[in-house]
Amino acid sequence: MSTQDWLSQLQKQRAIAVIRAPKLELGWEMALAVATGGMELIEITWNSDRAGELIAQLRQRLPECRIGTGTLFNVQQLESAIAAGAEFLFTPHVDSAMIRAAVAKNIPIVPGALTPTEIVKAWSNGASCVKVFPVQAVGGANYIQSLQGPLGHIPLIPTGGVTLDNAAELIQAGAIAVGLGGELFPKHLVREGNWQAIAQLASNLLQQLA
Repeated sequence: MSTQDWLSQLQKQRAIAVIRAPKLELGWEMALAVATGGMELIEITWNSDRAGELIAQLRQRLPECRIGTGTLFNVQQLESAIAAGAEFLFTPHVDSAMIRAAVAKNIPIVPGALTPTEIVKAWSNGASCVKVFPVQAVGGANYIQSLQGPLGHIPLIPTGGVTLDNAAELIQAGAIAVGLGGELFPKHLVREGNWQAIAQLASNLLQQLA
């Protein structure tokens, strides 16, 4: 996927569902639920149960969605994720070697950064956009807005403390998209297997961000 296609997809969807699944079967149901709700950007964290297998299965089952991965810590994991079919990559940190490896394969990579220095370093190394993490710890939407003056040319994806209530505020503050995990998958709904309610949460979120 070219960087341009990736950025267009982010602008259209505005939200990425982040799934950290202790069991492959659970990750499968969670992904199908948010896809039913209209979400087309789904991240399966690499520390999920059999993440590579799940990514490959979801790509077959959900051809209209982009299935990526996150919580990648090194080039070896990154290469395994690409081999499994991951269409975009998130990392919690800035690693120049990882960014170069993804760029060489034409796979969008979104490194995690917090300070302006880290954000600019990630961007200068070739990141397609930058994950601002953990955003709520440093002021949420106010922080994203304050970065717009000097760094408005860098597409930012805040994660870490993004909720169904503050997601729209972060987009209005200048973020290209947001990443949400636990908020989309309340524990009691997952425990009950209430996938319809989770699909509805995803649908409501997309409506708010449209």
